[in-house]
Amino acid sequence: MFSALRKYLLIPRLIRLSSAAPKDPRTAWDQFWGNIRSTGATGDVLWDSGSDHELNGYLPKLAHLDPALPVVDVGCGNGSFTRLLAQHFPHALGLDYSANAVDRARQEAADITTASFAVCDMTAPDAAQTVATALQESGWTGDANVFIRGVLHVLDRDGRSALAANLLPVVGTRGSVFLAETNFPGTPVDYVSHLGATRKSIPGPLEWAIRGLPMPGRFGAKQRAKAFPTADWNLVEEGSASIETRPLSNPSAPDVIPGYYALLRARQPS
Repeated sequence: MFSALRKYLLIPRLIRLSSAAPKDPRTAWDQFWGNIRSTGATGDVLWDSGSDHELNGYLPKLAHLDPALPVVDVGCGNGSFTRLLAQHFPHALGLDYSANAVDRARQEAADITTASFAVCDMTAPDAAQTVATALQESGWTGDANVFIRGVLHVLDRDGRSALAANLLPVVGTRGSVFLAETNFPGTPVDYVSHLGATRKSIPGPLEWAIRGLPMPGRFGAKQRAKAFPTADWNLVEEGSASIETRPLSNPSAPDVIPGYYALLRARQPS
């Protein structure tokens, strides 16, 4: 019993660390990316494993997306998945509402001609037009596929609904949405304990996230049904996923967070 409760001794430290995070999410994310020193398997970004292993697990699902269309990577961060997606689609556009994230993504993809990046808040009213303009600048018009990984679980209900609604004109009649999100079943204390946090120590990338960013939630079938209503979306497929982090407990392998994936298409008028 005591060993099971010991992890809750973390709470005071978590409160102390998270209290330093900026209250405004945009400020928090831009400050976070501005302070990142390195990325990949040995870097500062918790969710950048530095590997293509997770994306390779999604490829059978992504095969349902129209391969002739570009793909829009929503919440691209430093572009680790954008760069990988550019190997499987004719063009990959990475979007993030942190200008510092987009700057870093551009630097890390400087030698990839089929990837581009733009600053965009996908919950904003003008988001779809921003996407269309960014695609046009790269030579693309019309429908696009959408890839979302680890974004919806950090938004509130209104933000999720706004993002989903803004995707409708992006995907049009031919595009599809693939999303993968963390869906950890326990409490925030259980979550950070799962990633190696103890009362005595917290892995550096995890502490970096706790100290600088809003507390994440979870996103599964229940949350997806609310954000992507059946009046607008057809659910093609859903299931469990494994979201990989930067190696924490073992330097040679990523840590894994239980997750959820879904494949959706816009519902067309009868």
